[in-house]
Amino acid sequence: MIFAGLVEGKARSRSYEAISIANHPNSLQSRAMIQTEIDIEQFHRDGFHVGRRLFSGHEVARLRDVSMEQAKDGPVEGLSDIRKDFDPADPLSRYPRMMHPHQHPDKLVGEISMRTMLDPRLEPILRTLFGEAPFAVQSMFYFKPPGARGQDLHQDNFYLRVKPGTCMGMWLAIDDADRGNGGMVIVPGSGGMDVVCPERADSKTFFTTEHVAVPEGLKEEPIDLKAGDVLFFNGSVIHGSYPNTSEDRFRRAFICHYVPASTSELSNWYRYPFSFDGRKHSIADATGGGPCGTPQAIAAPH
Repeated sequence: MIFAGLVEGKARSRSYEAISIANHPNSLQSRAMIQTEIDIEQFHRDGFHVGRRLFSGHEVARLRDVSMEQAKDGPVEGLSDIRKDFDPADPLSRYPRMMHPHQHPDKLVGEISMRTMLDPRLEPILRTLFGEAPFAVQSMFYFKPPGARGQDLHQDNFYLRVKPGTCMGMWLAIDDADRGNGGMVIVPGSGGMDVVCPERADSKTFFTTEHVAVPEGLKEEPIDLKAGDVLFFNGSVIHGSYPNTSEDRFRRAFICHYVPASTSELSNWYRYPFSFDGRKHSIADATGGGPCGTPQAIAAPH
């Protein structure tokens, strides 16, 4: 069970503060201490946690600038998620998401992505939410320029197929993200659900193909984030984002996925995770066809 290992099984707040970032060369908060309060009861109930101002303005600006420099001439072969069905007039054709930048051979892109994915401020939060040690399995960078379509409501473990338990998303806001520029939408209370087989998404509004309906009795809610805030949510949580309707505001984000160290099966797109000490591990491919009978051979990465 994903939440096993919390203090005597009781829901309560945890505070982490003695996390020195003095050795982080990109931080303006040198020798400062980061503190975040985790409301375990709220996380059990809703499936998500928001860590405010976990990363400094300087750190997110560095991630932004490195990624924008990499994308200055358009999509990058082997890094950008280049889709054949995108219209050249679609803003996401010019700025598609970058997949697994921590694996990219460009030294600057690879190093800053790996360092952020394995940042020591994230480890104790993820360990508390999982109830055990976390492994990092994926990194992504989303640009979401003005006019870009959104990402329809979905559940991450439909794609990652973690067994036992589920995965965890880490969504770091690079820009302020709100309703005007296509910020995040969460369905509180969906974190305890099973993964369901999705319906077809509306391609005029969303660039993704899957849609998960909001269960009866629950509702979607926007989560406004400031640059440097981090949204954590488990793999069953229904979430997504709506189009960027602003005229001149990007909604960039650096996103990672993590799994419990006890994971025995994982989608083959993510099966070589890293522990927070930088060691590379291996997890067996997921078996069966998932909730919709989709073979691994044709399943797409998320």
